Amino acid sequence: MNLQELRQHYTKGGIEESQLPKNPIHLFRQWVQQAIEAQAPEPNAMVLSTLDEQGHPDARTVLLKGIEERAIQFFTNYESDKGRQIEKHPFVAVTMWWEVLERQIRLKGSVERLSHEESEAYFRTRPRESQLGAWASAQSTVVESRDSLEQTFHQMEAKFKDQEIPMPEFWGGYRIIISQIEFWQGRPGRLHDRIRYSVGKESTESNVTWTRDRLSP
Repeated sequence: MNLQELRQHYTKGGIEESQLPKNPIHLFRQWVQQAIEAQAPEPNAMVLSTLDEQGHPDARTVLLKGIEERAIQFFTNYESDKGRQIEKHPFVAVTMWWEVLERQIRLKGSVERLSHEESEAYFRTRPRESQLGAWASAQSTVVESRDSLEQTFHQMEAKFKDQEIPMPEFWGGYRIIISQIEFWQGRPGRLHDRIRYSVGKESTESNVTWTRDRLSP
């Protein structure tokens, strides 16, 4: 295995600044939609980075489940490692990568819980097995064995047989309120395009303005 010889040659094109919107959420929606249309594997997968109790970075892949005017949503177990870390340090970073498009998005922001009603509305759309899985898995805790995990799942299956599965109180959604977002497009010779949007200093809660910069690759 020679890792030094592994490299990707990017050929898909670049970012034309004259065509960029003032609001980066418009471009974010467009890139996600294009990833879906290009049949990228797990097009809504994103790496969520948090800080643990020692201030060390921790990262895992979660799924993007909602896009708002200045925020994105994901759902999880509030008692998981990431849930506890977010409660203590409600700021995160997110990375999305689509190899088929040679594109990457990076963003940073503060985090808040969605309302119970918002979380429940999404929970109702989940497949029944996923709803049961939310009850069966004490996420991030040590499990005795695979058999014990599956046994707990079957216990939940029996408990909620022939009835609607309620959303667990320990489960729900988060909203990441974006303060900075960067769009990265691969280019030949490693001269990649990097366009960064940041929330302007004059922004208010009801009126958000964005500044835009091109970064050196």
